[in-house]
Amino acid sequence: MENSLIGLIIGLFASLGIFVLAIIAFMIIINWKLFVKAGKPGWASIVPIYNMVVLFEIIGYKWYYVFVLFASAIPVIGSVVVLLFTISYSIKLAKAFGQTTAFGIGLCFLNPIFTAIIAFSNDIKYIGPTVNGDIDFNDMF
Repeated sequence: MENSLIGLIIGLFASLGIFVLAIIAFMIIINWKLFVKAGKPGWASIVPIYNMVVLFEIIGYKWYYVFVLFASAIPVIGSVVVLLFTISYSIKLAKAFGQTTAFGIGLCFLNPIFTAIIAFSNDIKYIGPTVNGDIDFNDMF
């Protein structure tokens, strides 16, 4: 009885591992295609941190906005800041590919699905960044 239970647990974890590897492979493929569609090298999508720098280039943010993502180390407030920033750059990414704000919200919360739509759709073209990446405080007042 114990051996069959151990075998069942090992089989369950092996199946879960294969599923996770398939999701990771799918994400690598769609991010690679997204980068190539935006005129960037596909390999840049698999290099940690550098992939975010290139993604920010695609949407028009400066490279140093990567440091905002490290704000998640700050309890509670950092998580809220990162969530708001993620929503912001998802909307900017959608706009860079000519999509709506609603598409950007979908890109934030259902990232694999909406990124795959951008990557594999022949109708969606990269039009370029819609922001210059700098905050202009004169526009706020």
